[in-house]
Amino acid sequence: MADALIAITVLWGFVFIYAVMATMDFGAGFWSMVYINREKTKATNIANRYLSPTWEVTNTFIVALVVAVYSLFPSAANILGTILLIPGSLILLLLALRSAFLVFSNIATEYKKPLTYISGIAGIIIPGLLISVLPITHGHYVDIVNGNANLNLSKLFTSPNEYAFIGFAITSTLFLSSLLLADYSKASNEMEAYRVYLRDGKILGPISLIMALLIMLTLKSEVGWLYTKMMEDLPLLLISVGFFLIIGYGLYASNPFQKGVRGMPRLAVIAVTIQYLIASYVYGKAHLPYIIYPNVTIESAFTDPNSFKAVFITYIVGFAILFPGFIYFWSLFMNDKRYLRQKGN
Repeated sequence: MADALIAITVLWGFVFIYAVMATMDFGAGFWSMVYINREKTKATNIANRYLSPTWEVTNTFIVALVVAVYSLFPSAANILGTILLIPGSLILLLLALRSAFLVFSNIATEYKKPLTYISGIAGIIIPGLLISVLPITHGHYVDIVNGNANLNLSKLFTSPNEYAFIGFAITSTLFLSSLLLADYSKASNEMEAYRVYLRDGKILGPISLIMALLIMLTLKSEVGWLYTKMMEDLPLLLISVGFFLIIGYGLYASNPFQKGVRGMPRLAVIAVTIQYLIASYVYGKAHLPYIIYPNVTIESAFTDPNSFKAVFITYIVGFAILFPGFIYFWSLFMNDKRYLRQKGN
């Protein structure tokens, strides 16, 4: 059981890292589309400058996530591959479409606007499809027929809980990306774009909190076993909500390090990341021991212990090599003044 817990923790870590990075990435593509006709704000330039070096890095984590599922929980991967055939295929199609159109929008400049619109719309649909995996694992939409698992799409897409998750994914995507782009705009000294993205963060923050509350309400009525277990960690959930006050302070307070500038978006980005980390921990803990309720548990789906040790050592070595590189990349990305101030002046 200890090895299985370590394995699911590694898997959930990949999910969280990808969720945070991807929401910021997808949201930046959407904002690039929204502000493409507002050249004076330079908001689209900021979004494109953020997208350019990060979307390739973000996609590496979804590869690591898929490999982790198949290597650590192979029998669960077989069932997930069956029930996620349709939503998974849509996700892959939209990811490919978005990636291709992002590349072509920088090459075929005469078609830049329509390509940007298509990639932006695809980017905001993808988070909604990705988060749909979570309600599916609650088990109420999976029918077992002659030993085979089938996804009941009509039941899934008539569930208020499903739409609460989708709404949360979309609003969180826009909220996190607006905060990060506000921080990035300030670092680039593009103050008009900074004010635009800070305003968007102020609007979307309360909406994302409301969607999170809707998730809890719909869980209570539709997935009682999960809601009950989450309520066992109510203090942590309240702490998570409490971080919203820090986010609000980061959005509205005067910046003590920069006179005449309101808002500290970097503080808000850190606070919202911690907030989501706590909430995801509570959700993940409550979901245990099930991968797909009630038939697939982490124990029943776990790989051979010897295979796990080999895979786990490989992950440790891989991250020991890659993680410092990601940190260095991010520090260059946020602090290289030549890159921060290009294309926008």
